[in-house]
Formats: sequence, C-alpha cells, structure tokens
Amino acid sequence: MPERVLFTPAALDEVWGQQILERVQSLNLSIEELSQNRLKGLRGESERDTYNIAKRTLAVVTAPPSSFKLSPIPPSADWQFHIAEGCPAHCQYCYLAGSLSGPPVIRVFANLPQILQNLANYEQQGETTTFEVSCYTDPLGIEHLTGSLAECIRYFGTRTNAHLRWVSKFDAVDGLLDLPHNGHTRCRMSVNATPISGKFEGGTASVASRLNALRRLALPQERGGGGYPVGLVIAPIMPIDDWQMHYSCLFDQINEALDFDCNLTFELISHRFTPGSKEVLQTWYPQSKLEMDEAKRSVKRNKFGGMKYVYDKDTMKALRSFFESEITRRFPNAEILYWT
Repeated sequence: MPERVLFTPAALDEVWGQQILERVQSLNLSIEELSQNRLKGLRGESERDTYNIAKRTLAVVTAPPSSFKLSPIPPSADWQFHIAEGCPAHCQYCYLAGSLSGPPVIRVFANLPQILQNLANYEQQGETTTFEVSCYTDPLGIEHLTGSLAECIRYFGTRTNAHLRWVSKFDAVDGLLDLPHNGHTRCRMSVNATPISGKFEGGTASVASRLNALRRLALPQERGGGGYPVGLVIAPIMPIDDWQMHYSCLFDQINEALDFDCNLTFELISHRFTPGSKEVLQTWYPQSKLEMDEAKRSVKRNKFGGMKYVYDKDTMKALRSFFESEITRRFPNAEILYWT
C-alpha cells in the first residue's frame, strides 16, 4: 500500500483514471489531486531519501505520446507496452536501476483504453503476435490499486492473433481466476533459490506463495483455477555456494506446485549488471551483499555500444547445462523459451 497517491489533472480527465480513484478511495489511502501535470516534491536530501519517498508514492498520470510507439523485446515477446512504470518491490539486483530517469516513483497510466487500442496497429496478420505488459513494473503488485492487468487480460481474450504475457513476484491472483482470457494470456512467476530470494527480494511474496499462486492460475477452471497457460522465469540465476543443491530444491518446489498437466514454459536469465545500474543500486542499497565485481565477470556488448557484465563462459556453460538438463528431466512437456 502506498503512503500517498497523486493524481494529475489529465489522469482525472480519463474514465480509467476515475476508476482508479474509486479504488484507492475505497482503501482509505491519502490522495492528493495535483494542480498541474508534473510531479514534484519527490526528492529527499540524499539519493537514499529520494528512493524511500518515491517507493512509497503512487502517481496516476497519463502515458506520454512516445509510449504509443512500441519497442520490440526479444526474446521475451514481439513487443512491449506499458500500463505503469516503477515497481513496489525492493529487489537489490533491480533491472530498472538506471533504466528509468528520475526518482523511482510508481507511475500508473490512466489512459489505458487508448494504450490497448493502439496495440492492434502492431498485430501481424495471419500469425500470433506476443505482447509483454510492463517490463518496468510488477503489474500484479499494483493490481489491487489499478485493475489494469485484469483489463488487459480481458482485452487480449477478444483478440484473434494477439497474446499477452506478464510476470510477477507477487501472489494476489484472486481477481484474475474467472476472467475470459480464452488462453491468450500466459501468466508467469519469477522465482529463485531460497538464499537469493530471501536475501535480495525485499517486499515481495515468498517463492512458496508465488508458486501456489501460479498453481491456482494453471489449474483447470473446473478445479477452481484460472485455466491459464503459465510459465516460470528463473532469474537472476547466480552461482552461489552449493548452487546446484539450492536450485534442485527450487525445482522440487515447482514439481510439488505443478503436479498436474499444464501448459508450462521456462525462461532462464543469468545475473548481469551495467556500470550505470551498479552505481544506482549501490545508492539504493548501500549495505547489499550482492556480488557485482567486474573483475569476476566478462564484458558483453550490444550493437548500440552498450555494455553489461555477465559471468564468464565456463560458468555460463555449467549453469545452462544444469538448468536445461534438470528441466528436460523433470518437466518433459515444458518448453524452455530461452537462456540468456
């Protein structure tokens, strides 16, 4: 729950903005209607103060015109679109660090109908186009405040050639189980080994709770579930001490939660960081024990000149071999979408 909720005038002019207003009013949250469409007063005396203020603030705004020009996001999906930016969780390896400008306030977009209407322009005729919703937030973590994820699922349930994908570290899925998704939405949970999730994923649901939520989403509707295609994003994978044992235990948990036939995929992402993200993360979490030693990493560059630090070739080979063999052995009907 945010400590305060800010609404811009433009957001309140939107029908969906009014729907969000009704939701937060029903939760008796502190609401402030701004006089202009700019967010102010989010900075503290230090970067850490700014982080704390921003993370406790939900701002309901309108998505800017630039957000209607979608970007491809391989290998996760064909395109990404955004219903919000900024995340309520406190993951010490946060991939948003350095990706978004300004304080990490949670911005929710009130012009959702226009955002969804724009997606049809990106659908490929005659084949299925996949859309990842909100890589810059956790859509389930704010769903009780917005209702926007459910609205996206309803929309994609009506599309013939478009499928939705979302991922979360939260577990409040009650409101999603009875939606008319028509099998067009894949619900995924991000999970990790206990020493990693317990140490670095603050403010999230436990891995056990996430897996139970995924079970409920995957169960057939006649058994009280959502009947969704589901997936697991194991990320960020780290070669911690006894990593094979800890990740084997994670697979045991997954096995127990998904002990029935379901449409299941895996996405495997090793830990990496950029010079910019490391600098931001160290101001947000100055006491973190997260390993970000450039001397222990290899440099990976993209075609735009950007660089990130990844594990060396031998480590990556050992990790990939373990995960792919374990998944193939334990979940023979599941599909591994990618390793990165």
